[in-house]
Amino acid sequence: MVVILFVGISLGANVAIAQALGKKDEEACKKTVHTAILTALWGGIITAIIGELSASWLLTILNVPSDVFPYAILYLRIYFLGLPVILLYNFEAAIFRSIGETKVPFIAFATSGILNVILNLIFVIVFHMTVNGVAIATVIANAVSSILLFIKLLKSPLSIRVEVRRLSIDKESFKKSSL
Repeated sequence: MVVILFVGISLGANVAIAQALGKKDEEACKKTVHTAILTALWGGIITAIIGELSASWLLTILNVPSDVFPYAILYLRIYFLGLPVILLYNFEAAIFRSIGETKVPFIAFATSGILNVILNLIFVIVFHMTVNGVAIATVIANAVSSILLFIKLLKSPLSIRVEVRRLSIDKESFKKSSL
């Protein structure tokens, strides 16, 4: 549910960036791109903290059976720790889609999916891990896709290029993206 909420916000960033590009407002585009990156990271961190603190309660109100509860909470807690990179991928993909570039996020997503399957097999079969291995594989795969897109954004066309020193949250861009 949380990821879907942030996917919606990332679509708002997509629209705001596309509109800025359409208006040829390079500065608004750059501010929105940098705001989107930090929104994903901060949103992921805040949500991870809230998730970690409420994981047990969430599973309790969902009436998770006691025999799977320890596995469910272990998976959920590891997944929550990975939320910053999971959300970052979604926002980065939205940035690329705002300029009509769908191939780059798809390649990152496909790479992540293949890596996830391979890591699942390694962690479960080779290292005899349980749901913790599956959750760790998911987080690592998402981190790889986020890193791949981030590197590509560092080298992208000027309008969507990420410059680490410019990372900040612009209030106006944030409002446009999240409304």
